Amino acid sequence: MILVQGDTASVFFGALVGFFEGVAVGHVEAGLRSGDLRHPFPEEGFRRLTGVLADLHFAPTPAARENLLREGVPRERILVTGNPVVDALHRIAASDIAPADSTLIPLLEGSPADHPLVLLTAHRRESFGRPLEEALGAARTLVEEDPALQLLYPVHPNPRVREPAHRILGGHPRIHLVEPLSYPDLVRILARARLILTDSGGIQEEAPTFGTPVLVLREVTERPEGIEAGVARLVGTDRDRILGEARKLLAEPWSARAARRGRN
Repeated sequence: MILVQGDTASVFFGALVGFFEGVAVGHVEAGLRSGDLRHPFPEEGFRRLTGVLADLHFAPTPAARENLLREGVPRERILVTGNPVVDALHRIAASDIAPADSTLIPLLEGSPADHPLVLLTAHRRESFGRPLEEALGAARTLVEEDPALQLLYPVHPNPRVREPAHRILGGHPRIHLVEPLSYPDLVRILARARLILTDSGGIQEEAPTFGTPVLVLREVTERPEGIEAGVARLVGTDRDRILGEARKLLAEPWSARAARRGRN
């Protein structure tokens, strides 16, 4: 059997190899659907194509199973397993690993309530250009409005992300543009952050473990469970919409996050 996880190009081509060679394919993280083939692009296409080729579908949630059933996948080929990324998250969070990136050490110190930290991750292809610039502009305004706020942005290596990131966010003493983080470092930041602005799919699954609210910089998501649970909110890339929701969440009492913690 070939096991593939997620919705990347390597996942689809791994499944295609299995199809060509007559080897069974198991798809982990199966059944996620945004309902819009162009958003997120190209991941929505890759996961749908992988679903056509897979023999076993390891769905993370009952909703993902229902998506597969609607597409005609036989019930006996679907197993609801949860997502192994959350298992990895718990394992890393319980370990005592020093940060690989030394620039994170001061950001992890102090009280999260008194020294708020915002994590930003943005790299979706459909947001390149004006939409990404609007989101980055909103992030800078947030920092400029609050003299205690720090913002961390692990910048994707794609030049169409790096150029506007450094142009719009560079040069501010409380905005930290760093290279992509190791997974243990990311987990520590997810736990420490007061708020997350992201267009990532995985972070929408991981942040609820720590009760950290997420503003999703997309118009649609393949992970509606976070929206329904009240941990994530869809805000797109409209500057005013991002700022309005972010201000509300940053003003939220620290106790509200504690009440959400662990309800993943």
